[in-house]
Amino acid sequence: MGRGWKILIGVVVALALLVGVNALVTDAETKSAEVTEPNGRIVSLPGGNLEVVEEGPRAGSPIVLIHCFTCAINYWDGMLPRLARSHRVIAIDLLGHGGSEKPTSGYSVPNQADLVAQVLGRLGVRDAEVVGHSLGGAVAVALAQQSAQIVDRVVIVDTPPTHEEGDLGIVAKFGFAPVIGDAFWRIKPDFAVRKGLEVAFAPGFDVPDEFVEDVDRMTFSSYADSPTGFDDYTKEGPLDRRMKETGKPLLVIMGAEEQIIDDPAARLAEYRAGAPGAQTKLIAGAGHSPNVEKPAQTADLVLAFARHEMQDSLQDRERVRKRP
Repeated sequence: MGRGWKILIGVVVALALLVGVNALVTDAETKSAEVTEPNGRIVSLPGGNLEVVEEGPRAGSPIVLIHCFTCAINYWDGMLPRLARSHRVIAIDLLGHGGSEKPTSGYSVPNQADLVAQVLGRLGVRDAEVVGHSLGGAVAVALAQQSAQIVDRVVIVDTPPTHEEGDLGIVAKFGFAPVIGDAFWRIKPDFAVRKGLEVAFAPGFDVPDEFVEDVDRMTFSSYADSPTGFDDYTKEGPLDRRMKETGKPLLVIMGAEEQIIDDPAARLAEYRAGAPGAQTKLIAGAGHSPNVEKPAQTADLVLAFARHEMQDSLQDRERVRKRP
């Protein structure tokens, strides 16, 4: 064997070792919880500390906001002031996201829902309207199933009822690739992250810098394992059927210019068929994130759905009053 071949083989072996070591280091990376929001605070839990923001009057009926994959509390910034005028609003960073702790495991949807339930239990929240965006929609459904006393009704924002192979963009394509995903995660430039995030909005939307920072705060484990947790959960049972089993009111909102979910109008029809009584709304001019792109319109839908809650409560009280 010639000297050139020996050098080439040595380089290949060295690169393979570097990739292997990088994978081990990246997979083992963790991050502690830290406050990233102006009004945020950390709630300490046995399964991982979570960042929480609470706004609005304590006497107001509670609205809980649960963000999407690679997102954080700041995805609700355009909606939160409008909701907090008359409601107690609690926004939570899921495990592995935003300012919450980022361990090497714990990213299944049921575990995320259990952690959210623990936070809400600490805060004394019951009978809440729970709003979940994308991954957060699945967590909201799991919360309704696992902690019925906490959830009065659910709003799902751009979450398909079943597992769907959507286009998550260039960062996901490289980031989820075997072996090289770990390496790409460590060197990913911000322009690639921004490009990858564009599919989460309608074409032409200008991705804010803080959304790029949300991705940079994640670890590879939280990035790679969170969508796997979502896929496992929806494969085990579609969200429409799960919501039907809870018997709780459901509103599903989707952007008409979705770039991730195929045919959002058809997905809304699936919810209406699978969860009879579900309300649905298709928002024109919005993509996968109407809570960001059309915050006032989305907030008004959430508030109107909350008013149904109050009307239902008044009707229940009236029926009890009229009993002989």
